[in-house]
Amino acid sequence: MKESRTNNNAALHYWTAQPEDVITALGSSANGLSDHEVTERQKKYGPNSLKGKNVSSAYLLFLGQFKSPITLILIAAAILSFILQDKTDAIIILVIVVVSSGLGFWQEYGASNAVAKLLQMVQITVQVIREGTNKSVATESIVPGDVILLSAGDIIPADSIIISSQDLFVDEAAFTGESYPVEKQIGALAVDTPIAKRTNMLFMGSHVISGKAKTLAISTGMDTEFGKISNRLRLRAPETEFEKGIKKFGFMLMQITMVLIIIIFALNVLLHKPILDAFLFSLALAVGLTPQLLPVIITVNLSVGAKKMAAQQVIVKRLAAIENFGSMNVLCSDKTGTITQGQVKLYKATDIEGVENEKVMQFAWLNAAMQQGFKNPIDEALITAYAKNDQTKPPLLDEVPYDFLRKRLSIVLSLDGQPTVITKGAFQQVLEVCNHIQKGTETPTLMSEDDRNQLLERYASFSREGYRTLGICWKQSTTQTFKKEDEKEMVFLGFLTFFDPPKESAIKAINDLNGLGVKLKIITGDNALIAETLAKTIGLSNAVVVKGSELMAMSNEALMAKATGTDIFAEVEPNQKEQIILALKKAGHVVGFMGDGINDAAALHAADVGISVDTAVDVAKEAADLVLMNQDLEVLANGIREGRRTFANTMKYVFMATSANFGNMFSMAGASLILSFLPLLPKQILLTNLLTDVPETTIATDNVDEEYISKPHRMDIGFIKKFMLVFGLLSSIFDYCTFGVLLLILKSNEQQFQTGWFLESVISASLIVLVVRTRNRFFKSLPSRPLWIANLFVVILVLAIPYTPLGALFGFVQLPLQFYGYMTLIVIAYIITADYVKIWFYKKLAGGN
Repeated sequence: MKESRTNNNAALHYWTAQPEDVITALGSSANGLSDHEVTERQKKYGPNSLKGKNVSSAYLLFLGQFKSPITLILIAAAILSFILQDKTDAIIILVIVVVSSGLGFWQEYGASNAVAKLLQMVQITVQVIREGTNKSVATESIVPGDVILLSAGDIIPADSIIISSQDLFVDEAAFTGESYPVEKQIGALAVDTPIAKRTNMLFMGSHVISGKAKTLAISTGMDTEFGKISNRLRLRAPETEFEKGIKKFGFMLMQITMVLIIIIFALNVLLHKPILDAFLFSLALAVGLTPQLLPVIITVNLSVGAKKMAAQQVIVKRLAAIENFGSMNVLCSDKTGTITQGQVKLYKATDIEGVENEKVMQFAWLNAAMQQGFKNPIDEALITAYAKNDQTKPPLLDEVPYDFLRKRLSIVLSLDGQPTVITKGAFQQVLEVCNHIQKGTETPTLMSEDDRNQLLERYASFSREGYRTLGICWKQSTTQTFKKEDEKEMVFLGFLTFFDPPKESAIKAINDLNGLGVKLKIITGDNALIAETLAKTIGLSNAVVVKGSELMAMSNEALMAKATGTDIFAEVEPNQKEQIILALKKAGHVVGFMGDGINDAAALHAADVGISVDTAVDVAKEAADLVLMNQDLEVLANGIREGRRTFANTMKYVFMATSANFGNMFSMAGASLILSFLPLLPKQILLTNLLTDVPETTIATDNVDEEYISKPHRMDIGFIKKFMLVFGLLSSIFDYCTFGVLLLILKSNEQQFQTGWFLESVISASLIVLVVRTRNRFFKSLPSRPLWIANLFVVILVLAIPYTPLGALFGFVQLPLQFYGYMTLIVIAYIITADYVKIWFYKKLAGGN
């Protein structure tokens, strides 16, 4: 029997003990756990997840198909009917309800499984030590006792205690709500230290901003502090605009339906029809007329869209974001890897006069190669450029990792027996800690104002040429330890210039995005001169550039007005990215943001669509809605097209539901007034609903017109109301034509009337799909094969039902041949009229939709 998952480790006061004592208490070691121990502990503690795996999820999903109050009341009424009167009809009603719900379950269950497989492609991993070896493992496999290695950008996968750390700063905002990074370090604390003050512990739900650490996992999954409060703390992702629109649409249609159902029920009672029959009829009508299949259709459409987007190398983490992806009209992105090749290469390492210099190169290589934190592309470029000089590295004495406030990285080495500090970083931030300069191997001299101005001018010259330029400086130290505060009175040594050439495909990709109605805005920390040079290279000759310093001086209202017309935001601080995104959203845009760095998480959360890449740091991938397996704007453009196809096919169902269902409500209300019997029996209404649902389950496979894909679309309830009113009334007009044929020409009795209307209702609803699915003439835009086959199948089945034993069971009878002639004329007239009305509607009433 599986042991209880409860982890008693959390109950012990590990923050009061020394790390070595904690390691012993958890039965671990400096070499980590063995694979056998990990397996045993995974059995004991279960997966390191706040969700876990629910074996009954399929059953719950099936039961969820019956959650509609109307469906539950209908089932109860059918059971009452079974007890009091017609057992056969009651059984038929119950069977149809189960079959309809089964159809929804089958579609939704398949969709959820497909999405789960896609999510495995972007699994978050963490570095651990097991059996003395560094390994990369999935965060879900972490167990108490695991030794975890963390660096900047890493998600903290479990509650853990620090074994060792260096300049470690952690963002605990998701856990504590505190927006400022918290410094963490080794050490024992008092037993009554509150959680927020336990500086020797790291908690699940936070991530590393800067520095590095080795930690020991203490609690995992639901036993973590985050897990204990997860039901209260874990907020649902904010609803997308599309989700809000669908909810409003469903609520609106439900309100209209309920009012009409109450009226129809009251009319039937006043006309002295059996109360239970009238009640069942009204409930069945409510089930048939409400867009019951809408949640399933949306889920299926989104999952099909997710699979198609995966084929385009775009992995969807949050299904609802697909609709926003299709609606997106502004994309904000850094230039690196999207517009440029993302392969940073060293151009030159020069002294203060711009002459290539060996000492500058050597010091830059030592700084990049010996720092122990996260190695960015610039570090990799320096290491690659100096690889041929495979010299012995001096001892590393200390290090101050890079952070986004200082924008510098310092290491302390023992050079010729003397502690020597080497610092590299953003030019301005390096220059501000220097008061000396050195030319080549000459003796350092005090930096004059003229020297400083010459350095600034050389920096500007490099930037105008399109090179990203860093500074490098050094000094000798009297101690082997070094802190941020010691970065002062240093010697400016030289410049490091890098280039990242634009992709050959960048111009085409930007034009493709423009063709899709998506405006690209570059947000970069690089200086404005580099950004302007790049803009000219990719064809943006008159790009509007706004600097981060200018943003600081703007009010929110001014930024909102300025942001729309800006092409490039340069010299931007990390916190300003979110500010820009929010300003664009307030200006009425649907905004996507593409980021892969530690400081991009807030902007990814703020955007309507957060986009990251598979090579991004953990915190960026975790915050993103979509993950690109290939960092390329062309991949993104293809993904946008798929997003718009998904949006289009979802809206097709909405339009189908409104054109058929709303018209049926008017028709049913009128029929109830003029007939002495029920226009359709409850079981016949439910069968109608089931048969019209069948083709609509294939709508996710349908073709979408290219002109629809060429621009973004948004959910508009006002537009849907217009469509519902126009096409609902049109549908009702041809229903009344059918009533006239049945009552006035053919003098039909009750069963003949019900059979005739059933045939006309289902066939017209099936065929109108071919009209509603496109804005063009229906014969110029062909449906997908599954859609037309499903419609053809339903039409043939409906025509055959009155001639089968199943027809008799549902109360249908054979009709005279002339009815089929009249019905054919009515349906053809309906299709042709609807097609002409559609063209008029989109021309006169659609507006920008």
